[in-house]
Amino acid sequence: MAKAAEKELGDDFSYIIRMADTDVDGLKKLQTALTNVRGVGNRTAAMICDVSGLDRNRLAGHMTSEEQELLRSAIEEYSQTAPTWMLNRQRDPESGEYFHVFGQDAKLTQEDDISRLRAIKAYRGVRHATGNKVRGQRGRSNGRSGLTLGVQRKK
Repeated sequence: MAKAAEKELGDDFSYIIRMADTDVDGLKKLQTALTNVRGVGNRTAAMICDVSGLDRNRLAGHMTSEEQELLRSAIEEYSQTAPTWMLNRQRDPESGEYFHVFGQDAKLTQEDDISRLRAIKAYRGVRHATGNKVRGQRGRSNGRSGLTLGVQRKK
C-alpha cells in the first residue's frame, strides 16, 4: 500500500481483526467484513452491527478495542437478540433448542448433520455420499464435474 494511503488510515488502524476464530479484513466496511465469519451473511452482519450500535459503513480497521469487545459480545449474544427465523440452527435435532452457530462450530455442526444422514441412510445422506446433487437439481445436463463426457446420441 502507498505511504500516502497509510497516513490517511492512521496509526491505530488494524488491518486484521480476530472475530469468532476468523481473521476479518480491516480494509472492508464493517458489515461486509463480518461476512468473512462462517455463519454470518449480509442480514446477520447488519443485525449484529445494529445490536452493537456500530456504523455498518465504517471501515472495520478503525474500531477501538472497546468497540471490538462490544462487537464480540454482540456476536455471542446473537441467539438471544435475533428473531428465531434469523437463526441458522432452529429446533436442533439433539436438544430441540434454537441457536446460531458461528465459525468452526458451524462447520463441525454441518459435518455432524451430514454424517448423521449418511448413517441412517436417508436419501440426502446417500446423495452426499455419492457426490450427487442433494436438493433436487437437475444432474443430467448441468453441474457436471470430473471425467464426464459430452452428450451421446442414441444408436
